[in-house]
Amino acid sequence: MTPTTLASTTMGSPVGQLTIIASDAGIRAVLWPTDNPKRVPLGDVEPRNDCLVLSRAVTQLGEYFDGHRQNFDLLLDPVGTEFQQSAWTALRAIPFGMTVSYGEQAEQMGDKRKARAVGAANGRNPISIIVPCHRVVGSNGSPTGFAGGIDTKNWLLDHERRIAGHTLNL
Repeated sequence: MTPTTLASTTMGSPVGQLTIIASDAGIRAVLWPTDNPKRVPLGDVEPRNDCLVLSRAVTQLGEYFDGHRQNFDLLLDPVGTEFQQSAWTALRAIPFGMTVSYGEQAEQMGDKRKARAVGAANGRNPISIIVPCHRVVGSNGSPTGFAGGIDTKNWLLDHERRIAGHTLNL
């Protein structure tokens, strides 16, 4: 793999075929079957079956879907603006099986008035599931926009609720 070429693999999951992309530094993206290529610009990607970081991601995602993993231990390499990076870091602080609103996430980031900007940054989150943007809901508690679709978001939230053994704060 040249420095500008990314490695990729796919895996089946209960929410459809996922495409996992990695750079030399870590996971760059986890994409949905119907993902818009403009949502996460990537450049050159080469299918690879011998990339350790991709193998670890497949294993850990499989454990998540099987109900045996609540936190991921992977090197991540998302590409985004400073604000997007902040939003994605805040997403990783939302506990498994819990939800927050966009306003709550914005407040945790230091400015509750930036809920819309947080929503836009979350919409560009390239590392679905591992960086859990599905745990952010509307101010009324309803699941809102999600690159994998609302049905997938609901499935992920319900899966985590079942595993965590409590009702989500929806």
